[in-house]
Amino acid sequence: MKMRDVAKLANVSPATVSRVIRHPNLVSKETREKVLVVIKELNYQPHMIASQFRTRKTKTILVVIPDIRDPFFSQVLRGIEYTASYYGYKVLLGDTGNNLDKERQFIDFLFQKQVDGIILLTARLDISNLQQISAQFPMVLACEYLDGLEVPMVSIDNVSSARKMTEHLIQLGHIRIAHITGPMDVVLSRDRLRGFQQAMMIHELTIPPAYIQEGNYGLKSGYNQMIKLLALEELPTAVFTFNDEMAMGAIKAIKDYGMKVPDDIAVVGFDNLEISAVFEPGITTIQQPKYEIGEQAMDLLIKLINGVLLSKKKFVLQDELIVRESCGSKVTCVTYK
Repeated sequence: MKMRDVAKLANVSPATVSRVIRHPNLVSKETREKVLVVIKELNYQPHMIASQFRTRKTKTILVVIPDIRDPFFSQVLRGIEYTASYYGYKVLLGDTGNNLDKERQFIDFLFQKQVDGIILLTARLDISNLQQISAQFPMVLACEYLDGLEVPMVSIDNVSSARKMTEHLIQLGHIRIAHITGPMDVVLSRDRLRGFQQAMMIHELTIPPAYIQEGNYGLKSGYNQMIKLLALEELPTAVFTFNDEMAMGAIKAIKDYGMKVPDDIAVVGFDNLEISAVFEPGITTIQQPKYEIGEQAMDLLIKLINGVLLSKKKFVLQDELIVRESCGSKVTCVTYK
């Protein structure tokens, strides 16, 4: 069926049918209902390719994610998808597997006119490349913050959050604190390491080189890096891990060595995954407003697609320190902003 068939049966012009589909608020209620009845009876589906030729829009946006297995991103994606659907857009998901070449391949979708805009949930491309791409196409960076990049960004302050977490361990009396980082070619890993180092420096606490171990996001990585820390002659009394998954791996390693968390070694994480509250022991962590990050990133992208000039491009959302049993505090499930 074609649009003119719907128009003929509804006794209106094809232009009116088009307005009912794309701008129903411009059509009277009576006409709108008449056309919708015919559309439903005929099971009419608009010809999307023809529509793209007319409007030069695909009504599709691309979200580039570093690792689809990471549960952190699920809530961010929910916020993006809900907002995209509200504006009539579809979401295409590109999983790079932390591979820079794949990231470049997905970004090529913009040059091939397959999508109207892109949200990067991580960026391994250098700032100059990102700047050039954003000058040509609608682009938003979410979850990360890059200094010197003139692209709309939505994230928390990862440096401040990591400093807050480390300060909490110091206030509990820990002076030998280790840090299991994420991959150091990722800005989030560098920012959280920087926050950790700042807190230790403020309190004039030394960080032996072996107390910083580079991991790779997952449970197994947290486990393996914790084994390295457990092999040291002088063990840390607390470990700050890049994320909650790595914290769980670290806790498993400590238990396998016949030690207890937090009695022998305290462990804290980051991101506040749902499982962190029911894991044994409950993991002290940083809560990110994941859904809101996705929601705001998508809202910004829609504005860029529609040619809106943004007066503000940097959005830093509020995080929370969630205190649970894994760090040795006697206070359970209390939050500090």
